[in-house]
Amino acid sequence: MTHAPDLTALIERNRPRFRTATEFVEAAMREAILSGALPGGAPLRQEELATAFGVSRMPVREALRQLEARALVEFHPHRGAVVAEISAGDSADIGAIRAALEPAALRLSLPRLSTADLALAEELIAEMDAEADPGRMGELNRRFHMTLYARAGRPRLLALVEQHLAAADRYLRFQFAALGYHPRSQDEHRALLAACRAGDAAAACKAVIEHVTAAEEQLTAFLSGRKG
Repeated sequence: MTHAPDLTALIERNRPRFRTATEFVEAAMREAILSGALPGGAPLRQEELATAFGVSRMPVREALRQLEARALVEFHPHRGAVVAEISAGDSADIGAIRAALEPAALRLSLPRLSTADLALAEELIAEMDAEADPGRMGELNRRFHMTLYARAGRPRLLALVEQHLAAADRYLRFQFAALGYHPRSQDEHRALLAACRAGDAAAACKAVIEHVTAAEEQLTAFLSGRKG
C-alpha cells in the first residue's frame, strides 16, 4: 500500500489511545489523510489495512464508513474505497453548505447561550492562538463553532453542521499551512464572539457568513489556480 512507513508510524502512535478497534483505525486513518501521508486517490484495501492495523476487517469497514461520512473517503463501484481528492469544486460546495446551515443554527442557539458557553468559546479562541499543529487547530475550530451553535435545539440540523465542519477540516488544515490563514481566521472568530456576547443575532449571522465565505473563496481560488 502507498506510503506504508508513514501509516505504520501513525498506527503505532495511535494504538494505545482508543478503547475500540474501530476508534483506533478511524483516528489513525483520519490523521494519515489529513497529514497527506495518504494522498487523494490512494486506494484503501480493507484486507491490507486489517493486516497493517492487526485487526479484523469489520472495524476497518466501520472506520472507512465513518471517514466517508466526514468526506475523507469515497467508495467507488469498481475501485472500492479511496482517499477523497481535495478540489476547488468540493471546497466551494462545502463552503456554500456551511454558509447556509451555520447562520440558521446560530440564530436559534444565540438566545439560549449561557455565560459559560461564551466563556468556553473565548477559551477555545485562546487555545487556537497558542496552537501550532494544524490538525489540532481543526479540532479546536470545530469545537468553537459547535459551542456557539449547540443550544439550537435542532439535533438534525446540528448533525449536518458538524458533518460539514468535519468535511471542511482538511481544507482548513491545508489553508493554515499553505496560505497563512490562521491570523485572519482568529480575528473573524473574535468578531463573531463579540456579536454573540452583544446578543446581536443579525451581526453574528453576518459575521459567520463572511467568515465561512472568505475562507472558501480564498482556498477555492488557490486550488483553481494550482489546478490550472
